[in-house]
Amino acid sequence: MTRLLVIVNDIESQPGLLTRWMISENVEFDLRIGGVSPLPGPAALDAYDGLIMLGGGYMPDETDRAPWLADEAALVRRALEVDLPQFGICLGGQLIAHVIGGDVRARTGAPEKGYTQIDTTAEAAADPVFSAIRPRTSFVESHVDRIVALPEEATLLATSAACEFQAFRVGRAWGTQFHPESTRANIERWDAEKLQTLGFDKDTLLEEAMELGPESERDSQALFSAFLAVVRG
Repeated sequence: MTRLLVIVNDIESQPGLLTRWMISENVEFDLRIGGVSPLPGPAALDAYDGLIMLGGGYMPDETDRAPWLADEAALVRRALEVDLPQFGICLGGQLIAHVIGGDVRARTGAPEKGYTQIDTTAEAAADPVFSAIRPRTSFVESHVDRIVALPEEATLLATSAACEFQAFRVGRAWGTQFHPESTRANIERWDAEKLQTLGFDKDTLLEEAMELGPESERDSQALFSAFLAVVRG
C-alpha cells in the first residue's frame, strides 16, 4: 500500500480534500501536526513513498515561533537527496523554495485571498503533475508572504496576475502558493474584518466560490492524482 507522510503546520490549514482523496485512493497516510506530534527524522523517510507539507502562518525559517520547521526542512533536504516525491502547499512550497536557495519574503506584494485565476506555463505541459490540469483554472489562495525568486534549477509551472511564483518543480519536488486542498468551506471560516483590512469582501469571495469551486475541485483532484501517479511510479 502507498504510504504518505503528511505534515500539518497550522490548525487553520488542514488536509481538507486531500483526506477524502487519499482514502478513496487506498493511500495510508501518517498525519503529523507540527508542534504537537514529533516529526520523524530524515532517515525515517525510507518508510514512506511520498511527503506532503501543508500551509501555515509562518515564514519557512521562522523556527523561533515554529521550531519544528527545522526538522521539516531536514525532511525536505533528505527527500531531495533520495528523489522521494514531495508536494508542498503554501508554507510547504515556500519551505521547499527556501531549502533549494530561493528567496521567500514576508508581507510582500499584493495579498491573494479566495479563488484566484492561475495560468500554467509552457513548461507545465511536459510536467508529470501539472500537465493534468487546464492551462487556466482557479484555486483558493490565502497568503501575504510569497516566493520572490527561485534558483535556476527550478522550473516555474504556474503564475497569477499578482504573484509570479504560483507553482514550481525541482527534481521530484513540487511547490505551490495556492491551496488545492481548500474549498468554499475554508473561506466561510475566514474573519470578515481581517479580509476587509486586506481589501477583500467576504460575501464576494463566497459568491465567486459558488461559481468557481466545482471546476477548481476537479483540477485539484487531477493534480493530486497525477502526483500520486509519480509516487506510485
